[in-house]
Amino acid sequence: QVQLVESGGDLVQAGGSLRLSCAASGSIFSINAMAWFRQAPGKQRELVAGITNDGTSNYANSVKGRFTISRDNAKNMMYLQMNSLKPEDTAVYYCNAGLLASGSSRFKDYWGQGTQVTVSS
Repeated sequence: QVQLVESGGDLVQAGGSLRLSCAASGSIFSINAMAWFRQAPGKQRELVAGITNDGTSNYANSVKGRFTISRDNAKNMMYLQMNSLKPEDTAVYYCNAGLLASGSSRFKDYWGQGTQVTVSS
């Protein structure tokens, strides 16, 4: 059974930094693209940053220059370094991955349960 687990969410003051981690575990054959999404209260879930398996990344305009996405393919891990945090970054952050489970014939989208990031002003 495949599982994505996020960690690193916390309460931080504006201007501070946090590093989120996403661990993929279980019977995984291959992971394709991975991404971080976030959802603030009363808002739709939005893409924060994505990264392909060769390291190509893309960012939402609202986080460019402040957030950095990375991954460790050997460990099935993904990270999000968040600097210069703003109150509008407050949200539940979700890990997403397109991966091929062992014994499966097609890639499938997986989601973590989310980790809360709260930025106080």
